[in-house]
Amino acid sequence: MSEVQYFHAAEGLTLESGKQLKNFRVAYHTYGRLNAKKDNVIWVCHALTANSDVFSWWTGLFGKKELFNPEEHYIICANVIGSHYGTTNPLSLNPITGNAYYLSFPEFTIRDLVKAHQLLAAHLGIETIKVLIGGSLGGQQALEWAIMANKEIENLVLLACNAVHSPWGIAFNESQRLAIATDRSFYAQKKDGGNKGLKTARSIALLSYRTYEAYGATQLESSNEKTSDFRASSYQNYQGEKLVKRFNAYSYWYLTKVMDSHNVGRGRQSITAALAAIKSNTLVIGIQNDVLFPVSEQEFIAQHIPGAKYHLVNSAYGHDGFLIETQALTGLISNFLKEHANKKIVKLIQTA
Repeated sequence: MSEVQYFHAAEGLTLESGKQLKNFRVAYHTYGRLNAKKDNVIWVCHALTANSDVFSWWTGLFGKKELFNPEEHYIICANVIGSHYGTTNPLSLNPITGNAYYLSFPEFTIRDLVKAHQLLAAHLGIETIKVLIGGSLGGQQALEWAIMANKEIENLVLLACNAVHSPWGIAFNESQRLAIATDRSFYAQKKDGGNKGLKTARSIALLSYRTYEAYGATQLESSNEKTSDFRASSYQNYQGEKLVKRFNAYSYWYLTKVMDSHNVGRGRQSITAALAAIKSNTLVIGIQNDVLFPVSEQEFIAQHIPGAKYHLVNSAYGHDGFLIETQALTGLISNFLKEHANKKIVKLIQTA
């Protein structure tokens, strides 16, 4: 089993805003070994509340004997800025005050997530990434990375994400932050501050991650006589409490703002021009019935990245399908990588 590792950036990290995080560190996991050619790197960008141990949350796609396995690949997954799982975040100590940042933590963007992980890649001696893959927030990060440094990335796999976060998505995130803000303890500057609000925020988020059909299949009552204590009610409470036990409200608050910041057109000619600049072989995957990231958003990305392939995965689970439908994803990604590997071989033969 891979253990969490830490990279400390001695020079700190200057954010897109111009503010600096001193004593900056990144938590990350690696699996397998870098080969002699340094061409077997699989880099995973994780979603909102995930950690860097990708083998623990993307089983079926990552693991021994899976498509992405440590026998063939050197797999890297790094925790994002602001997250609860080891990278510098609002609960970290501010070296200037000696106290935790809490709400004094500087706001940051998707591009800052990329910059932090580019520092880690340089530290690890990674010059080329064979596959950069991410879904949801991780997909936003992977897409921005491909634009910021597309020469480093051979294959790009984007799942259930977008080129600019939608008003719909921002509204969901703001509703969750409103829920957290109603909890007075959020402003108390303590590690468990905002926990009640976080529980409510998670309940709101779940409605965007799943679907009417999924709730009907898993939370339907077996009796016609109930008037309270419904299974769906218990499920929302359970999932909220589950997140509170493993995350914190401050990280959640900031990371939802990071999603809202996502716009590949910011400071560039346009959104479409930014996508057109991507040189990586690209596979874009949409999830049927995704309420949070509708498939039209993935179709848009695929239409504007030169040569990109688009596929739709059927799922009753909505947005969470990118984590659940691993059998379908394995087939699509495997075929995509084989196709481009064959093209690479043909090109080498033609130029020989």
